[in-house]
Amino acid sequence: MAPCRELRVVIAEPDPASRSRFRSALEPAGIVVCAEAGDAEGAVKAVEEHKPDVVLLAVNMPGGGIQAAWEITDRTPTSAVVMLTGSQEDEHLFGALQAGAVGYLIEGLDPQRLPDILQGVLRGEAALPRSLVSRVVDEFRARGRRLDLLAGRNSENSLTTREWEVLELLREGRSTAEIGERLYISRVTVRTHVSAILRKLRVPDRAAAVRYLDEQSRHWSDAQGA
Repeated sequence: MAPCRELRVVIAEPDPASRSRFRSALEPAGIVVCAEAGDAEGAVKAVEEHKPDVVLLAVNMPGGGIQAAWEITDRTPTSAVVMLTGSQEDEHLFGALQAGAVGYLIEGLDPQRLPDILQGVLRGEAALPRSLVSRVVDEFRARGRRLDLLAGRNSENSLTTREWEVLELLREGRSTAEIGERLYISRVTVRTHVSAILRKLRVPDRAAAVRYLDEQSRHWSDAQGA
């Protein structure tokens, strides 16, 4: 293993045995584990107190790992968040990335690989399994394509990233409450974003916004196949 530059880590994982395994893999490599936490609230407090280089943060933390990631990246943006999860579901993967996580590691990973992975995070590398890279690339290509379509409707008033996220969830049939829970914003804020989307797309309601997006996507696909 290549020599590690000194690196400070907070381990936030509900299972004490898992925390112990991670610590046992990190400390012999010269990585300082400055704190551990077993729930989301404890993770946020530990990061604020110690300001580590990296936070290993479990998705299934009591209190919500992704919620904790939002709070950590907001309050302590110098600490890189790497999520630990047993789930490969898109909802968790993209929820973590939207929350500002720079890594998403699947449970079952050999803990001995962690020192090299976390050193890579310090060098600006994303910690993402190869099995998930193509899904991330495909998703952001698709979003970019649809954003281009929407910009063509009204380029001087293009949607913000957050408005695009809200529109995507509307397309999935999510309610105001569900969108707020997914994006960790209030219902009032969701309604504000929806109003902005309708104004910018020049459509009368949510259903019309979704129909417009679907129509433009079909037109794009037809043009590509021509």
